[in-house]
Amino acid sequence: MKITVVSIGKTVKGFVYQGVEEYLKRLTRYIKVDFIVLPDVKNSKNLTQPQLLNKEELLLMPYIEACPMVYLLDEKGKQFTSVQLAKFFEAKMLAGAKEVILIIGGAYGVSDRIKESVQGKIALSNLTFSHQMVRVILLEQLYRAMTILKGEPYHHS
Repeated sequence: MKITVVSIGKTVKGFVYQGVEEYLKRLTRYIKVDFIVLPDVKNSKNLTQPQLLNKEELLLMPYIEACPMVYLLDEKGKQFTSVQLAKFFEAKMLAGAKEVILIIGGAYGVSDRIKESVQGKIALSNLTFSHQMVRVILLEQLYRAMTILKGEPYHHS
């Protein structure tokens, strides 16, 4: 199985970029992970929030339409413990899923159409994180999930 993470907007903070790169490197031992960064919408400062979400929707919909297993990172989504998240991905693997796509929206989230088009929503916490920080947190949790599935000592229960 392959995991594809699709995110809106370039990584602007160096420490976020370093964290993303570190966990992508670590994950290569366990699973193929593609990390796709979609370009920021041009002239976004001149758009209203609904206009911006609609333009971002146009960028995201091809990924949703191309894969039967797409999940949105959303603060109102289902929360998992790290072990539960590992079992979630294990179930997808055992079911024969070829790919799972995880979507990280932009600074204002995603449009209602995107929310309605995905198979589910996953929350990383009750806390709200910047869409930049979510990238590192998600990849660390994917790495943790893979080490849990392999019985490696990274995660302490």
